[in-house]
Amino acid sequence: MTVVRALARPLLSVIFVVQGANQIRNPEPLVPKAQPVTDRLVPVVKKVAPPQVGERIPDTTANLVRLNGAAQVVGGIALATGRGRRLGAGLLAASLVPTTLAGHSFWQEKDKAVRKQQQIQFMKNLGILGGLLLAAVDTEGKPGVAWRATHGAKAAKKETRRGTKAATRETKRAAKAARRETKQFAREAKQAARLAKAELS
Repeated sequence: MTVVRALARPLLSVIFVVQGANQIRNPEPLVPKAQPVTDRLVPVVKKVAPPQVGERIPDTTANLVRLNGAAQVVGGIALATGRGRRLGAGLLAASLVPTTLAGHSFWQEKDKAVRKQQQIQFMKNLGILGGLLLAAVDTEGKPGVAWRATHGAKAAKKETRRGTKAATRETKRAAKAARRETKQFAREAKQAARLAKAELS
């Protein structure tokens, strides 16, 4: 791991660990802003998710806020420590979307100053989301699964072509050798026939 990654990951995750712990301990102040988002999001998730998952989604907004906080703490620790860093970054990115929609919906603000402030916070979260998405796909310079699959298929195709060419060359060589031997055998047979004829006469 490079020095930049060793510094960037904890810096990117510290806000999530701190805010997530606060949400777990004291979700009540966030409930009024989270309520409209959870009211829309939870029914959709329950409809789309498998029944085992849908049944486990908390009913109260306070518990949903706690769950979001727990996801942020777990994702933040995973990203900061590097253990499960890509999964952790993905989890943080997923938790940031409802957090941003609930906390910084600037389009609903009437006061210009408040709207401006919320818009800045919204865009800041978009920037963090971009960083998390980059962290989620960062393979530390090693080839990812998609790259290996693509290049593995290309390498296999190349090897197959190479093997086919080699087999074709060997077949041609064998055919030439067989023709040479057949000609040689025919010459020897003719010569033997001539000698036999000469001896008889």
